[in-house]
Amino acid sequence: MEPGDLVIGGTSRTGFLSHGEELARFRIPLGLLDASAADLREVPHTCLSGRSGLASLVSQFLTALARTPGRQRLTGGRRLALNTADLVALLVGEVLQAHSTRSAPAGNEMLARIQRHIEDNLMDPDLSPESIARAHHISVRYLHKLFQAGGTTVGAWTRQRRLDACRAELRGRRRTVASVAHSWGFASPSHFSRLFRQTYGLSPSEWQATATTDS
Repeated sequence: MEPGDLVIGGTSRTGFLSHGEELARFRIPLGLLDASAADLREVPHTCLSGRSGLASLVSQFLTALARTPGRQRLTGGRRLALNTADLVALLVGEVLQAHSTRSAPAGNEMLARIQRHIEDNLMDPDLSPESIARAHHISVRYLHKLFQAGGTTVGAWTRQRRLDACRAELRGRRRTVASVAHSWGFASPSHFSRLFRQTYGLSPSEWQATATTDS
């Protein structure tokens, strides 16, 4: 690594540094990264150059934050922590997207189109494997085969995107958990709450309270 470079990883690891450089570690809860544990396991300890692109912006911000005295960091409290997590989440999303593109089977443009279609119709309660297959003039069997090649299922991929959307909306708005869940296609609030906790480690209500309260 060189000064300004970044490493994204699920655990701490030594041995990155040389020439006496210092390393600043930032530990961010998984629930603030808009990514699942399974996603992050696909990109263990990814090293990024801090000299260009989004990584450069994140590097500059984190460097300045690391050099800020602790008492001054406390002034921003929870809001500063959440804004920091948002910035890092953007970078993590970019890394995951790049990894997904590289690891996708050659000629898998159909899957990419289908995923964009799902993203555009997440709020449609009638979104289903049947409707997705029909919109792309393919069989449901072939649709499942496309997603299985990527190590997931249509239902799991759609559910995760809906959970991510709910999580983002609960952070920024004062809506009830039930109304947010319903607007993103979850018919049962209790089922939504169980899925949310399983994915992010806390209930929707706990996440909403944490994300919208300043200390």
